[in-house]
Amino acid sequence: MASELTRKVAESLSLPERQVERTLELLDGGATIPFISRYRKEVTGGLDEVQIGDIRQHCERLRELCKRKETILSSIAAQDKLTDELKQRIEACWNATELEDIYLPYKPKRRTRAEMARQKGLEPLAQLIALQREPQIRQVAGRYVNDQVADVDEALAGAADILAEQFSESERCRNTVRQQFRCSAVISSKVVKGKEEEGDKYRDYFDFSEPLKRCTSHRLLALRRGEAEGILRVSISPDNETCIDMLNRLLVKGKNACSQIVEEAVSDSYKRLLKPSIETEFAADSKLKADEEAIRVFAQNLHQLLLSPPLGQKRVLAIDPGFRTGCKVVCLDAQGNLLHNEAIYPHPPRNEYAQAQRKLQKLVEQYDIQAIAIGNGTAGRETERFVQSVRFDRQVDAFVVSEDGASVYSASKIAREEFPDYDVTVRGAVSIGRRLMDPLAELVKIDPKSIGVGQYQHDVDQVKLRETLNQTVESCVNAVGVNLNTASRQLLTYVSGLGPQLAQNIVDYRTENGAFASRRDLMKVHRMGAKAFEQCAGFLRIPDAENPLDNTAVHPERYALVERMAKDAGTTVTELIRHKEVRASVPLGRYVTEDCGLPTLNDIMNELDKPGRDPRSRIKVFSFAPDVHEISDLKEGMVLPGIVSNITNFGCFVDIGVHEKGLVHISQLADRYVSDPNEVVSLHQQVNVKVLQVDLERKRISLTLKI
Repeated sequence: MASELTRKVAESLSLPERQVERTLELLDGGATIPFISRYRKEVTGGLDEVQIGDIRQHCERLRELCKRKETILSSIAAQDKLTDELKQRIEACWNATELEDIYLPYKPKRRTRAEMARQKGLEPLAQLIALQREPQIRQVAGRYVNDQVADVDEALAGAADILAEQFSESERCRNTVRQQFRCSAVISSKVVKGKEEEGDKYRDYFDFSEPLKRCTSHRLLALRRGEAEGILRVSISPDNETCIDMLNRLLVKGKNACSQIVEEAVSDSYKRLLKPSIETEFAADSKLKADEEAIRVFAQNLHQLLLSPPLGQKRVLAIDPGFRTGCKVVCLDAQGNLLHNEAIYPHPPRNEYAQAQRKLQKLVEQYDIQAIAIGNGTAGRETERFVQSVRFDRQVDAFVVSEDGASVYSASKIAREEFPDYDVTVRGAVSIGRRLMDPLAELVKIDPKSIGVGQYQHDVDQVKLRETLNQTVESCVNAVGVNLNTASRQLLTYVSGLGPQLAQNIVDYRTENGAFASRRDLMKVHRMGAKAFEQCAGFLRIPDAENPLDNTAVHPERYALVERMAKDAGTTVTELIRHKEVRASVPLGRYVTEDCGLPTLNDIMNELDKPGRDPRSRIKVFSFAPDVHEISDLKEGMVLPGIVSNITNFGCFVDIGVHEKGLVHISQLADRYVSDPNEVVSLHQQVNVKVLQVDLERKRISLTLKI
């Protein structure tokens, strides 16, 4: 079964079977996706993280299918109905829908109309009618009248119920209806009477219909959300008459009385059993595809957000803006530690403008502040203008920082453990400041669903969403690398091979023994085994380690190789890292072995070229248009600076400095056809947009990048 499973995965993904087999061996052996893609290129043939993730996902799906086959075989065998032919067919089936169709006639049933008719002994009559050869069927039906069957009509009705159920369980019938759904099904929605005002945000779907195959994922999820909230009634249906006609051509064989009963049974089967069953199937399938698309977009946005440019280790003053309650101000050192906090009140109702200016000037001077982070929530624009009006004794850049999820963090157990003596406002301001310094390190403390870069995240499959987002966070953390001596427990949790317990053990070790001097010291951490060390070591950095390789992505298993290269070149590892011309003289071909080929050797050389480098770009200062503060300030034709705040499969949302985000529809992204908005824009990208339309009533802003 294992080799067959490997072959099926390879076929599905159009990959060589040997690559899939070796990758599955690594995954089954406990290796993580980041580790495999980075350090086992020779084994996998250079597969990237996406391909390895696809292999794992497809394999898990097929393994679940194998378990389902075993359950089905056991169920049919228990009924003494498992023939050799049926067993072979089930074992050879790799399609979940087909498998369930095969099982359907044998599936234990509730007390259906057909089952009650069988218990009355009417199955032989149904079989006779199905042949459509008996000219005197009512006379034959009279023989089935007894104390359980009142008359001929009841006998014929019971037989028709049996036929209707048989038709609904027939693979040919199901596939016929399925094909019609696939080709011509229309998804429709109507507003529930009396819910018009309550469901105003679903106004576009009050009387909506569209071919299912053309319904985009965001529309389908919106329809399903409206249905779940009791605002909309949603249905999926092909042309009913066409379906019934096709079933009749398949099942009705003549024009006698039996044929008439079969035709009536076909219509009943379709309306009562077949159509609802296939509609449920297509509803689930379309929802699954919409979920997958929404999750893909969410993961893509999260990936970009987590890899947003960091300011780096600078001393930061962070402000969580507010009106009535004031602006909470915190001062952080270059490591993100809280040095000071207080509140200022530059806005109404207190309007302590001059006093707030003096306080900021004093704090910048006292704590040697290098940058200011301003939350983009309530009073964010007003606070940005206030900060820009203050004259400091040095150059201090101000950055507007997304607050999405900051309130979730500030009320979390993590924040309470970190700042037990401070309230949520202080914790929120600290989070804003740390997000500027290192978005990745701070955002890993928050449930990805709360970060605000997805749509319909509460409507999709939560298990799949959590798995995908966790995998995305893990990918980002390991792509950047983690400082072993400063990383939080939350950040360490996502390092390849660690997890929550080992991450906590590392923090405990640091607390008890001080900073790690080398990667080898990781083996002293409680419960750190050889396998976990192998998986995590290459992603952990020690900037001031005695061995310079400890601050690179070179894996400890290759240290001896690098040392041999240095020795052969007549130098040290430190000098090999320092001098490009020495590295250029190393003949890599000499060091190729069966398990260490040119892909790994080139990775090593690239890492030695820029040891410990952060792959993220540098942050840029940005300012909104100074004369635009509210949606009412907008006029059609205005060209404004903005920041891409969210990307969907129908376009992107841009923050232009008012409370409402503007939408750049996918058709307005470029002067060409765009299939994926990520081809044109990226999260937090600074763009110039033109205002196309402003709907003040619905608070909607339409923008274009085609200036």
